[in-house]
Amino acid sequence: MFQKKNLAFLALASFLMQGLAIGQTGTATMPGADDWVGKIKDEGMNRSQAMATIRYMTDVIGPRLTNSPGQKRANVWTKEQLEKWGLKNGAVDPWGTFGRGWEIKSFQATVTAGGQTTPFRSYPKAWSPSTPGPVTADVIYVDATDEASLEKYKGKLKGAIVLTAPERGVQDIFKPTASRQSDAALAEMENAKLQAGPPQGNQFTPNPQQMAAMQFNQRRNRFYFEEGAGVLIDSGNGVDAGAIRVMGASLPPSAPGSQPNPGLRTASKEAPATIPQLVAEVEQYNRLVRLAKQGVPVKMTVDLQVNWTEDDLQGYNTIAEIPGTDPNLKDEVVMVGAHLDSWHGGTGATDNGAGSTVAMEAVRIIQASGLKPRRTIRIGLWTGEEQGLLGSRGYVTKNFAQRGDGTTRPGAGQAQLPLTLKPAHEKFAAYYNLDNGTGQIRGIYLQGNEQLRSTFKGWLDPFKEWGANTVTVNNTGGTDHLAFDAVGLPGFQFIQDPIEYSTRTWHTTQDVSDRILEQDLKRSAVIMATFAYNTAMMDERLPRKAVAQPGGFAALFTGYDVRAMMEDAAFRGSELDFSICGRDIEAHELPQGFPSMYAIKPMDHDHAE
Repeated sequence: MFQKKNLAFLALASFLMQGLAIGQTGTATMPGADDWVGKIKDEGMNRSQAMATIRYMTDVIGPRLTNSPGQKRANVWTKEQLEKWGLKNGAVDPWGTFGRGWEIKSFQATVTAGGQTTPFRSYPKAWSPSTPGPVTADVIYVDATDEASLEKYKGKLKGAIVLTAPERGVQDIFKPTASRQSDAALAEMENAKLQAGPPQGNQFTPNPQQMAAMQFNQRRNRFYFEEGAGVLIDSGNGVDAGAIRVMGASLPPSAPGSQPNPGLRTASKEAPATIPQLVAEVEQYNRLVRLAKQGVPVKMTVDLQVNWTEDDLQGYNTIAEIPGTDPNLKDEVVMVGAHLDSWHGGTGATDNGAGSTVAMEAVRIIQASGLKPRRTIRIGLWTGEEQGLLGSRGYVTKNFAQRGDGTTRPGAGQAQLPLTLKPAHEKFAAYYNLDNGTGQIRGIYLQGNEQLRSTFKGWLDPFKEWGANTVTVNNTGGTDHLAFDAVGLPGFQFIQDPIEYSTRTWHTTQDVSDRILEQDLKRSAVIMATFAYNTAMMDERLPRKAVAQPGGFAALFTGYDVRAMMEDAAFRGSELDFSICGRDIEAHELPQGFPSMYAIKPMDHDHAE
């Protein structure tokens, strides 16, 4: 629920989201005797390939960290699989430079304390460097909250294994970790209202305490590098009971007075050397902090060996399509998609093998059902989503529209550059995205485009029996539909049941195919296929919001751009709300380099007051 701290941001967004429509609401020709939805349901529920697809993607190919060998195998396999199903114009399509590939060759860690040596359950962060063979060293907890307390560790961290975070509380679980959308929550979304009227003052200014905390955090992190720490360990965020939430390693913080490069990634070929970094199970981690506070000597042995690949620094999406059949409409495009990349702790099943599987299954269903769409239906499986929607943004820039010359990083002045539309922009019908885990589709977010309510409501009508009939004017953020929405194209994300996405699987070692719900995948694929086919059969394209130009949609982020020059520090120290991959997150959970303008949690219209 949004608080007053977000009022200005929310009200501005809701005002700007309305805009003038381009075109008029079309009506899909009624199927009559040719029951489209019946054919789609029959194929999707009785001859589904969804589980075979996700099992191969996760169990056989495995983790798909951006530009890793696994991700590139997934690009090739998905292209070939889509072509086997009869799709045309398949491509492993480059979207721009990302950086080096990375994968773990071997890893083990043990801890020795109180005369006992035990395995230390932990996982390396992505793009962490190797250790120089097995490293055995003292474990030191840096319990410092100001310069004076930090100074006592000077000269003591050389080669040490450093615990960088305090003990994190573990709560007893008195409620299920998995859940579905409640009737009350869906009704609340359905009844949300689009707010009108421009707000006053949308800028966020950190208070002195926040600025001081941010600056000290940067100083403390820089201290680890200055002192030559051997390994850095923390306990991740938000999960316990054996799950480890693991993302990417951090680069050395910028020195005071230097010009930061917010777009620099740990995977970049020109990135400075960093320190090996691990995330531990919180229960394992907390014990070491407590031992350190009691003065009990603790040693640890860490042996991490990784493999880097630098032969191809380009990032790639998978693209394929079902060509349109109407001579007048076949050059117009309807897209479905999801991100193919994942983090590396699990096998990327719920984030986002599920979404990729549903999108693949949706186009397979249409093709296998013998349906002939008037417009072309295209699938996009994106990579680099976890690092800032890179693949979808690159695809949109290359094909539909770009700001300036297309090279300016979001949040670093990009919103104020003029938007240049490419010819394909006018011929684009809609994009439908899925990226909230294994849970079944329960409806759709309108992204502030109230004109589409009755159309989408009608398309969901055949799925009332599945509990999928909610249409909300609310927006959702942090995933690939935003790349389309940001340039004035109709881009949408579906509402999904949460299941255990936030509580167990999001970016964790538990994100594996055992957490997938087969019926949910089947139903979601049927619904996505129906939306894609209905859009492809309309006489007119879906109505659009105003085209994003400086002062229009772009003004949504006015006042935040300068903060990117501090490596998004003001965002990360702010009280704004964020989301990535459909999960609400705290500011400190933003991965390094993720453009904050794509992570800000959008307005919740009915709570904007």
